[in-house]
Amino acid sequence: MSDHPRTLVIEHAKIRTSPDTPLIDPGAILVQEGQIVEVGGHVDAPSTVPVVDARGGVVVAGFWNSHVHFTEPRWRSAKTQRHEELERSLADMLTSRGFTSAVDLGSDPRVVFPLRRRVATGELLGPDLYVGGTGLFPPHGIPYYLRDSIPWYVRWLVPQPRTPGAATRYVAQNQARGSDVLKLFTGSYVERRKVVPMPAPIARAAASAAHARGQLVFAHSSNLEGTIIARDAGVDVLAHAPSDTEGVDRPLLQSLVGSRMAMIPTLKMFGTTVTRNPAYLGPIYDVLRGFRDLGGELWFGTDVGYMTDYSTEGEFEALHEAGLDAREILRMLTITPARRISRVPNAGSITPGVAADLVILEGDPFEDIGAFARVRTTIGRGRVLWSGSEGTSRSRPAVPSSEK
Repeated sequence: MSDHPRTLVIEHAKIRTSPDTPLIDPGAILVQEGQIVEVGGHVDAPSTVPVVDARGGVVVAGFWNSHVHFTEPRWRSAKTQRHEELERSLADMLTSRGFTSAVDLGSDPRVVFPLRRRVATGELLGPDLYVGGTGLFPPHGIPYYLRDSIPWYVRWLVPQPRTPGAATRYVAQNQARGSDVLKLFTGSYVERRKVVPMPAPIARAAASAAHARGQLVFAHSSNLEGTIIARDAGVDVLAHAPSDTEGVDRPLLQSLVGSRMAMIPTLKMFGTTVTRNPAYLGPIYDVLRGFRDLGGELWFGTDVGYMTDYSTEGEFEALHEAGLDAREILRMLTITPARRISRVPNAGSITPGVAADLVILEGDPFEDIGAFARVRTTIGRGRVLWSGSEGTSRSRPAVPSSEK
């Protein structure tokens, strides 16, 4: 609730202020009124300030999950549900995993907008929420995995614009509700092996309308055609790596990098909800590696909400398997999405003057990638959002990082 203190001091910590700065050991952080005031080996804090003892832990900036959904039954009464119940759900899905910010990429507006409001006013302890509201689909393009869960009598309400003008109107409606970002299905799996593309003029009109209001545009592209449509429309972020990789070659990836398009890999989602068959996953990993090697911008996201397994170990392990090291993963989790979405200088780092979004980990991920999933405490804007004596994940054998 809103009476949780926003002034505290973290002591006896090892601190990574950003992915590219040396470890401060020992270190301390002074937080006042939700902002970081001082960082160093020692800070001067009044004796009355609450102390968080981070002994044995490593402090990093708060994590971003840039692909989530609030579509499960537990969220249906988000407008009226008791705050204790909602906070448990938010902790289970997000704050116990270190997430201090999350981007919703398609949920029922009757759920996600009240949820965001209750968090923003301090009524709920939860991460900052950036809301996409209702995504836009191609004509006759509702994905097969969503279609069966939508009652037949409301399917006609799902936005499937047939003209650029209709797309612009849908975007304006979403903006009027208070959306922060836009989600497009530029390639939609209407059957397991059939992708329906969004007509290019419709995608361009929708993206232009969002950009006119300063919104970022995310796209579920699925295959080569959907990715080209997303690129040509000016999409900012691919919500997944393309799952059908045929034709997704180096020149195309170079063009995505040149357009400043970012990518959210969601590797665990593919392996969990589709198949672990290397013949399927291998090409997706190759696309990720090629995009990264060309200098492409990567964001961390898990697609939780659609995926009911909230644990994050699998995503970190998959990213490491794909060749990413701890420094790159920490960028994905912090400064890369934070600065692009919030447009705040130094966002996503532990720097005086920025919001006190912090995570205390049980271990240093630069020595053990698995430490990213072993969260001890999550602090959002100076408030302790979640704390657990042993984090949320069982300890696993160390996965050596290529950087120390």
